[in-house]
Amino acid sequence: MSYLRELIPPPGPVRVLCLSNLAKTVGNGVFMAVSILFFTRTAGIPAGEVGLALTIGGVLGMAASVPAGQAADLLGPRNTTIVFMCLQGALMCCYAFVGGFVTLLVATSLVLIAESATDAARGALIAGITRPEERVRAWSYLRSISNLGVSLGAVAGGVGLHFDTRTAYISVLIGGGLLVIGAGLAYFRLPSVPPAPAQSEGARLVVLRDKPYATISLLNAVLTMNTVILTVALPLWIIQQTKAPAWLYSALLLLNTVTVVLLQVRTSKGSDLPPGGAKALRRSGFLLAACCALFALAAGQPTWLAVLILVAGALAHVFGEMLWSAGSWSLSFGLAPEHAQGQYQGFFGMSTQFGTMVTPVLVTGLIVGVGQLGWLIFGVAMIVAGVSAPSATRWALRTRQPSASTTESVTGA
Repeated sequence: MSYLRELIPPPGPVRVLCLSNLAKTVGNGVFMAVSILFFTRTAGIPAGEVGLALTIGGVLGMAASVPAGQAADLLGPRNTTIVFMCLQGALMCCYAFVGGFVTLLVATSLVLIAESATDAARGALIAGITRPEERVRAWSYLRSISNLGVSLGAVAGGVGLHFDTRTAYISVLIGGGLLVIGAGLAYFRLPSVPPAPAQSEGARLVVLRDKPYATISLLNAVLTMNTVILTVALPLWIIQQTKAPAWLYSALLLLNTVTVVLLQVRTSKGSDLPPGGAKALRRSGFLLAACCALFALAAGQPTWLAVLILVAGALAHVFGEMLWSAGSWSLSFGLAPEHAQGQYQGFFGMSTQFGTMVTPVLVTGLIVGVGQLGWLIFGVAMIVAGVSAPSATRWALRTRQPSASTTESVTGA
């Protein structure tokens, strides 16, 4: 019973955040389920142009992260988050009226800019309403809820896919956008957080001069690649290079989702402060490297053995993914000045977006093009990034004001 209670967010701000995030991720799940088919089949936009619009929108969204975070610092993160999230939901509703490449490009760019701005401002908001030692746990609940929400949204989007009509697609797309608007309005139930003092460094983009934080963000970008490895590389690998049945990929995705929902909060324990976060990233690097090696090993094996190896690789991946999440939250918050959390969260979020953006190209060139050696190259990159995290964290801590919460050793296991 105590374990089940652990899965329920505590009452107060964290529970409000989670309920809002559930609505937001259901809306995102709806969009993920139906958008590509709507754009290509109903709106008649070629798949290549859809991909180009998403790429351009992603670049613009990434560029908006730091300015949006700075705006949250200067104007106050709660109301800034509400504005950006409600704007994101309203713009998502506009997807229903896309009729060609130009309108898709405009809508996608504006949605992804609003989404990046929302994430940066929300990071500052979470930092403002929680104590430093509570932030990783709060994000663990949010990520657990995210996996549940996206799954529910995909099921809801399946309604549109079932009817396969323009009316059905438009209905679910607008419904998803309205859910995101509702998620933004829910933040009115959170306490207001004052803006950064007018004369503080929060008024300047100090994050752009913070070399240790930039280094840790770069390591995060490398470790972020694990998400695209799962969603892009693995299905292609299973179909093209192993004797495992194609349906196994769906089962592995379900395994990933259920594990995160049930174990993200528990796996994040010990990562509350930067030293613990650095250790989590180091362990994550080894686990993600192990998953790459296992996926590579599955090629050419008998069906039963390939299935077992792929399941083992998926388990190594999901635990590495959960540790990466916990460690990245810990360092992104714990190494950021309290008066400039917005711009720092925006910068760190930009590293995550960058890693997600470049990985599909690397996957195509290395794993799909080269094969098993490509998996091993990815594995080495994961180990190097993970092992480098503790030393980069020590460097960052030396450049900040010492405190009892951040000066414990980062060299232990």
